[in-house]
Amino acid sequence: MNPAPRVGAALDSESSPSKGGDGAERTPATGRKWTPGPKPGPGSAVWWRKWNRIVHRDLGYLCAGLTVVYAISGVAVNHVRDWNPNFSITHDTIQSPTVAGSAIPAGYEEEVLAAAGILETPRGSFRPDPGTLRVFIEDGVVEVDLVSGEAVVERVRERAILWEANFLHLNQPRALWTWVADVFAVALAVLAVSGLFMIRGRKGITGRGAWLTAAGVLVPLVFLALYL
Repeated sequence: MNPAPRVGAALDSESSPSKGGDGAERTPATGRKWTPGPKPGPGSAVWWRKWNRIVHRDLGYLCAGLTVVYAISGVAVNHVRDWNPNFSITHDTIQSPTVAGSAIPAGYEEEVLAAAGILETPRGSFRPDPGTLRVFIEDGVVEVDLVSGEAVVERVRERAILWEANFLHLNQPRALWTWVADVFAVALAVLAVSGLFMIRGRKGITGRGAWLTAAGVLVPLVFLALYL
């Protein structure tokens, strides 16, 4: 039994060139000699489009990770008026021993921390007024009302991921990271420009792409006009 012909084989035989008796490649549909066109050379439109796609693709891969970092940090920093993007601050109220008289007894700071369940040595203390004592710990402060014994534990902790993302985005490392950030900024500009020429025709920069590009440019201009 002969195997079933491959789907599309007929189309391939009609469109693909084959060699005739004289050794020349011919198109089966017409029998005419088939001569391949010249290979696009440097500087041609085809050559430019090819390298534009290659640059856009590879830069996209290289910039993907840092783009996500900057995007996360950007959203966090945009809302700095509503929250602290780097640190979470918590307050807990506890009951600590009271102090009779004006003198702070020895070891009182340790007693306050023990009442708060904080197992560490006090880093210092400060008495802003006769009725208040502030005990400093590694990640915060405990403020004690010496008369009532009520204490407020304030702890400041770095936000996971956001602190590191903001650290890089706001260029706090400086030094070599400044150059990395500059190269990244240039790469984003290249990605933006090369993306304009990825597609030809009515969906490209000469068609729908032109309208979308104009809209993207118009958005910041409108807000500048509104707020400046």
